[in-house]
Amino acid sequence: MAALDWSRCPAVESVPGKRSGAWVFKDTRRLVATVFENLESGASIEEIMEWFGVTREQIQAVLEFAARSLDAPPIPAGATASADAHSL
Repeated sequence: MAALDWSRCPAVESVPGKRSGAWVFKDTRRLVATVFENLESGASIEEIMEWFGVTREQIQAVLEFAARSLDAPPIPAGATASADAHSL
Protein backbone atom coordinates (compact mmCIF):
# COMPACT_ATOMS: atom_id res chain seq x y z
CA MET A 1 0.00 0.00 0.00
CA ALA A 2 1.21 3.49 -0.80
CA ALA A 3 2.48 5.60 2.08
CA LEU A 4 -0.27 7.95 3.21
CA ASP A 5 0.01 11.01 5.42
CA TRP A 6 -2.27 9.71 8.16
CA SER A 7 -1.68 12.89 10.18
CA ARG A 8 -4.30 14.48 7.93
CA CYS A 9 -6.99 11.92 8.86
CA PRO A 10 -9.02 13.09 11.87
CA ALA A 11 -10.15 9.53 12.73
CA VAL A 12 -6.65 8.30 13.65
CA GLU A 13 -3.73 9.20 15.86
CA SER A 14 -0.13 8.23 16.48
CA VAL A 15 0.98 8.53 20.09
CA PRO A 16 4.57 7.77 21.11
CA GLY A 17 4.50 4.85 23.52
CA LYS A 18 1.10 3.68 22.34
CA ARG A 19 1.51 0.72 19.98
CA SER A 20 5.05 1.96 19.27
CA GLY A 21 3.67 5.11 17.68
CA ALA A 22 1.80 3.21 14.96
CA TRP A 23 -1.36 4.77 13.54
CA VAL A 24 -4.39 3.68 15.55
CA PHE A 25 -8.04 4.64 15.60
CA LYS A 26 -8.40 7.71 17.81
CA ASP A 27 -8.82 6.89 21.51
CA THR A 28 -8.16 3.17 20.91
CA ARG A 29 -5.21 0.82 20.57
CA ARG A 30 -6.60 -0.70 17.34
CA LEU A 31 -4.17 -0.45 14.44
CA VAL A 32 -5.45 1.20 11.27
CA ALA A 33 -3.42 -1.33 9.24
CA THR A 34 -5.63 -4.09 10.69
CA VAL A 35 -8.55 -2.89 8.58
CA PHE A 36 -6.61 -3.05 5.33
CA GLU A 37 -4.95 -6.37 6.14
CA ASN A 38 -8.27 -8.02 6.97
CA LEU A 39 -10.12 -6.57 3.99
CA GLU A 40 -7.30 -7.81 1.77
CA SER A 41 -7.72 -11.27 3.30
CA GLY A 42 -11.43 -11.28 2.44
CA ALA A 43 -13.02 -10.16 5.72
CA SER A 44 -16.15 -8.03 5.60
CA ILE A 45 -16.52 -4.69 7.34
CA GLU A 46 -19.02 -6.33 9.69
CA GLU A 47 -16.47 -8.99 10.65
CA ILE A 48 -13.79 -6.38 11.30
CA MET A 49 -16.21 -4.41 13.46
CA GLU A 50 -16.99 -7.51 15.50
CA TRP A 51 -13.42 -8.81 15.78
CA PHE A 52 -11.71 -5.53 16.65
CA GLY A 53 -14.39 -3.41 18.33
CA VAL A 54 -14.28 -0.53 15.87
CA THR A 55 -17.31 1.19 14.39
CA ARG A 56 -18.48 1.34 10.81
CA GLU A 57 -17.88 5.10 10.93
CA GLN A 58 -14.25 4.61 11.97
CA ILE A 59 -13.64 2.10 9.20
CA GLN A 60 -15.43 4.26 6.65
CA ALA A 61 -13.37 7.31 7.68
CA VAL A 62 -10.03 5.57 7.05
CA LEU A 63 -11.22 3.98 3.79
CA GLU A 64 -12.49 7.31 2.48
CA PHE A 65 -9.30 9.08 3.55
CA ALA A 66 -7.17 6.46 1.80
CA ALA A 67 -9.28 6.66 -1.36
CA ARG A 68 -9.10 10.48 -1.46
CA SER A 69 -5.36 10.43 -0.78
CA LEU A 70 -4.64 7.92 -3.52
CA ASP A 71 -6.79 9.85 -6.01
CA ALA A 72 -5.02 13.14 -5.32
CA PRO A 73 -2.39 14.19 -7.84
CA PRO A 74 1.15 13.95 -6.48
CA ILE A 75 2.75 17.15 -5.19
CA PRO A 76 6.02 17.89 -7.01
CA ALA A 77 9.18 17.89 -4.88
CA GLY A 78 9.72 21.30 -3.34
CA ALA A 79 6.10 22.41 -3.77
CA THR A 80 3.92 23.10 -0.77
CA ALA A 81 0.68 21.27 -0.08
CA SER A 82 -1.24 24.53 -0.37
CA ALA A 83 -0.21 25.11 -3.99
CA ASP A 84 -3.06 25.23 -6.48
CA ALA A 85 -3.08 24.03 -10.06
CA HIS A 86 -2.18 27.49 -11.39
CA SER A 87 1.02 27.71 -9.39
CA LEU A 88 2.34 24.32 -10.52
